[in-house]
Amino acid sequence: MGSKKIINRQFKDRLFKYIFGNPEHKEWTLNLYNAINGSSYTNPDDIELNTIEDIVYMGMKNDVSFLIVDTMNFYEQQSTFSPNVPLRFCMYAGKAYDKFIESHNINVYSSTLQKIPAPRCICFYNGRNKKEDKVILKLSDAFTNSADPQIEVTVTMLNVNYGHNKELMDACEPLREYSWFVEEVRNNDKKGVNIELAVDMTLDNMPEDFVIRQFLLDNRAEVKDVFLTEYNEQKTMAAFRDEYFEEGKLATLAELVKKGLLTLT
Repeated sequence: MGSKKIINRQFKDRLFKYIFGNPEHKEWTLNLYNAINGSSYTNPDDIELNTIEDIVYMGMKNDVSFLIVDTMNFYEQQSTFSPNVPLRFCMYAGKAYDKFIESHNINVYSSTLQKIPAPRCICFYNGRNKKEDKVILKLSDAFTNSADPQIEVTVTMLNVNYGHNKELMDACEPLREYSWFVEEVRNNDKKGVNIELAVDMTLDNMPEDFVIRQFLLDNRAEVKDVFLTEYNEQKTMAAFRDEYFEEGKLATLAELVKKGLLTLT
């Protein structure tokens, strides 16, 4: 059996980032923030997007990060569950705070306490495996010796599959519509429809009162490309995984999983 190419996991932006990390629609980012935190900010200009575009470590990229008042928010969308999310957020936070310290001329060696915004880490899960509406993941769970951890990162994972977290969805129309859109594309895909056609069908059938509707229609080609990229990646990784199981290359498979280049779910 011929060898397959290991797909580059540094692929194009996901639909989640396309919607909630878009500087032209910061009102959707603000709406999502308010829904999660129970706040009522009304000025989208309060959002200062600082998404980390240049962090590449084992193919990982930050989806959306932003400052608002005194909070540094880190958002990531995940279609395949990984318990290593806190470790990734720890890396994102380090890069983000480096940039913040530099841009605000903060002296970390000062004899006075230097104030920085508090972190808020949220993972939006919309994979096909069943998960609870809310799961708390901690970096300390990964420590080989967790008797007295000196560093902790806590990530709140929210299930944003359609039908989950109703209160959150009701509070954030763009998130509810995003959830519906992903679900409809998957339903069309399950029927054997070509993925590009599945996206087209979903776009054409999107309710007219959806706030994200016109944006997605105006960017139809980009939306289709986002789904096609992710869909092809999932198929390639599944085929690659199956081949290694068949050929008994379990040691190599285990190493790829350990490095985060492959998932078994």
